[in-house]
Amino acid sequence: MFRTLSGCLFFLLFSAIVSGTCVGGDRSEWLQWRGNDRTCFVTGTPTWPDSVQAESLKERYRVPLGPSYSGPIVTKDRVFVTETVNKENEVTRALDRDTGKELWKTEWPGAMAVPFFAASNGSWIRATPVYDGKRLFVPGMLDVLIALDGETGKELWRCDFREEFKTVGQTFGFVCSPLIDNGFVFVQTSGGLVKLNCETGAIAWRSLKEEGGMMGGAFSSPMLATVAGTKQLVVQTRAKLCGVDPESGTELWSVAIPSFRDMNILTPTIIGDRIFTSSYGGGAMMYEVVKSGDKFEAKEVWKNTTEAYMSSPVVIDNRIYLHLRNRRFSCIDPATGETLWRTTPFGEYWSMVANGKNMLALDEKGDLILIEADPAEFKKKDTVHLTDASAWAHLAVVDDQVFVRALDALIVYDWKQN
Repeated sequence: MFRTLSGCLFFLLFSAIVSGTCVGGDRSEWLQWRGNDRTCFVTGTPTWPDSVQAESLKERYRVPLGPSYSGPIVTKDRVFVTETVNKENEVTRALDRDTGKELWKTEWPGAMAVPFFAASNGSWIRATPVYDGKRLFVPGMLDVLIALDGETGKELWRCDFREEFKTVGQTFGFVCSPLIDNGFVFVQTSGGLVKLNCETGAIAWRSLKEEGGMMGGAFSSPMLATVAGTKQLVVQTRAKLCGVDPESGTELWSVAIPSFRDMNILTPTIIGDRIFTSSYGGGAMMYEVVKSGDKFEAKEVWKNTTEAYMSSPVVIDNRIYLHLRNRRFSCIDPATGETLWRTTPFGEYWSMVANGKNMLALDEKGDLILIEADPAEFKKKDTVHLTDASAWAHLAVVDDQVFVRALDALIVYDWKQN
């Protein structure tokens, strides 16, 4: 009997290895906005194939969904997605990672209309949730943060920031994707930066308060890094770029970032003690944060007229690769601000993931582009059209799987060498 069971187990394990299926414990994850370290760089993953054609990139399944701009969250065994249904309710679903089978669904009332000049991009749920291994934290458009049990979908707690801070909500809805550190969740909402206890939802502090006009929140999402020898949150509000002490909420330094209609959208890009950003109408700029005694200062290293829009860049071999407001893709030298090359136009938005010298870029028109990073020239290795539905949600690439959240579905592909 023992030998029979042992033989069966060996056969199953051997079959999984041969078929290329990862054993659950060995699987990578994509647990937050722009990947596990928020830089869109994957590590520990085999070399990507050189093609995104059908022989290498094969659809595993697709799940029809209502509209959403939230990127998928991928754990070892499931995928979390959001949607807005009938312009009335916000829904979070947990799907089996391998089959797309629904494991649970949770919904709540949540809908609003964004301003007329942004209406063409829809009024559905926008921010990408974050998962701490137990709880999924989902930002709803109406300034609520909801903590769900990752196994069951049960609501554990919610924080209504409008009620908490007596604010009127955000003009474009809840846009910031939360960040988790040391048992706390950080999020830009209701005209400020807020720290909450992951287990209870209790608010620890509120910082960076901005009020008046369209200052209802933020388009950007925070980063956590050690800059100038000090662990800090690097935060871009709709008026400034700043460093914040994660323990106390104290602002350590700040610089004004001008932009059209306060559209500071990019996630800050941190390169050592330097921080890069680029705004709609304000150009691109690099700052170096220095510390003297107990004082911090952000000094401008360079500034130019390069304008980003909504696509946060990736950094490969100390070069910045950035999709621009004019729809071109560019390579920038972070030391000088020099544009090394710039392409002809693509779509309005790219989400990018990097692995070694390679990048995958998902264009909002539904095109997936494979690029080799090269500071001398633009090298497009391959491209394929995946969906006619727009694809504004961020791409996720985990192990040998590609997760595309189109406006009408989650589409999951196996991406393997021939």
